[in-house]
Amino acid sequence: MPGPSYTVPPSADDLAELAERALAAIPARLARYVKDVGILVEEMPDDATLDELGLESAWDLTGLYRGTPLIRRSIDDVARAPDLILLFRQPILLEWIETGEDLFRLVRNVLVHEIAHHFGFSDADIERLEREIDD
Repeated sequence: MPGPSYTVPPSADDLAELAERALAAIPARLARYVKDVGILVEEMPDDATLDELGLESAWDLTGLYRGTPLIRRSIDDVARAPDLILLFRQPILLEWIETGEDLFRLVRNVLVHEIAHHFGFSDADIERLEREIDD
């Protein structure tokens, strides 16, 4: 399901719309992990996030999942912050320009990657999942 053609750089709202479409289209076995997850598009990752992840360049981070892994949740949990997928607009657009990838596919792959890593999928599992989605 390719996205629209753009004549100007896609806005944060454009990326959020693509992300919502992508989230609605992911396989059911993955979707169950992201029920009620919010999506937020920011321009760039902040310094605290880069430090936390040990990254030197903000351009290396296209997305991030912030939340409590299912294996760490309990019915005794007190209120916690909602799970959130952060998409970083400028690094995504740079990758889009550099690779020529369809923007919808790129956003979808960032979402799938962040969700899957957060829940312990291996890189091989993620590759299989991305191939499955592309079929």
